[in-house]
Amino acid sequence: MRSLLICLAFVLVSAFGAAQDKLVFTIEGRGEFTMTLDQKAAPKTCAQIIGLASRGFYDGQKFHRAIQKPKPFLVQVGDPASKNGSLEEDMNGGSGKKVPFEDGGLPCELGAVGLARNPDDKDSGDSQFFILLAASRFMNGKYTIFARITAGMDVVQKITVGDKISSVRVVKG
Repeated sequence: MRSLLICLAFVLVSAFGAAQDKLVFTIEGRGEFTMTLDQKAAPKTCAQIIGLASRGFYDGQKFHRAIQKPKPFLVQVGDPASKNGSLEEDMNGGSGKKVPFEDGGLPCELGAVGLARNPDDKDSGDSQFFILLAASRFMNGKYTIFARITAGMDVVQKITVGDKISSVRVVKG
């Protein structure tokens, strides 16, 4: 009986995939949200973002893009200059390590997290990412979608330019 249960557990894990790593973001004055990474769809991007979060790269950064009108679209963060610089400047910075485009087939839907990049170069993603506030199917296949928000979407929907990340905690799956 015990070996049957072990076999069943193995089949379930194989069928539904191994547990996924998560990042828990604490936003000053707003609360927390959880990002669940899809390492099958975008392994290089997930490794980059986990590595940066583990080193505290995102701690203290401010969201520099929040497009809510005329209808909700996205919020964006990941430029280290946002910690001290003016958010009105061009926020094109990053960690300095580019990640190649990965098309894992994940849709650009509410709560999808994608790697921001230069519009002319699919392989220019680095540390900046966006969170979609609504389905944006016109973006499908154009950006590496590597995660989704699985808790705290209400917090994400309230983010405005200047909101600060207090901390990011990596939770291994």
